[in-house]
Amino acid sequence: MTHTLHRRGDRENLSCDYIVFTMSAKGFNEEGSAERMKEFLNILLKYHPVNFGDMITGNCYVKSAEEIGHNINMTSIIHAVFTDEGTVSKILRELRKRDLGLSVVVTGIHETTEECCREAGLQKHTVEHSMGIFGNLKRLPEEAVLQLSTMCGHAMVPANLVLCMVGEIKKGKKSFQEAALELAKPCHCGIYNPVRAEKLLRRLVPLMTYDS
Repeated sequence: MTHTLHRRGDRENLSCDYIVFTMSAKGFNEEGSAERMKEFLNILLKYHPVNFGDMITGNCYVKSAEEIGHNINMTSIIHAVFTDEGTVSKILRELRKRDLGLSVVVTGIHETTEECCREAGLQKHTVEHSMGIFGNLKRLPEEAVLQLSTMCGHAMVPANLVLCMVGEIKKGKKSFQEAALELAKPCHCGIYNPVRAEKLLRRLVPLMTYDS
């Protein structure tokens, strides 16, 4: 199960949210994979992702692209976030042509990712779905907050940080864009989508009360 499957939202606000990533398989194609993952990242960077990173080093809002690329090794997991399916189709076509010998995972609305694969001349090997959240659901933050926090699949963007950013916006200390970028920073892998976060904040902030 991939950490990118925890995202919550409706079809409209998930339609600008696509993650493309790769990793090696231990004991199978790990040997020599570092150089291939560096090439994978270089291909993704050509298409101007709104966030990217490696779980070894961090994301592009806390580390430079040069540092991320330099530190890639065979245990890396390289991620990048895009906002439209057309770009994802182009990336998959280029990756198919290059044939790096690495498995590629694309997270997004199922029908859309299926179409991206068809346009790139690819057939999906596996489809994964999140089964949702089980347990005492009454203890969860409200849905609008969860849509912002769950874009980090390792729970490094807590609900309290989302609420803090709401307060900063209401007090005029941060713009919507600045708050979205602050939310992206703790997501070490680089799968947080600041473009979608800004849209969600613009929807959420007018609905929230904040006690200074």
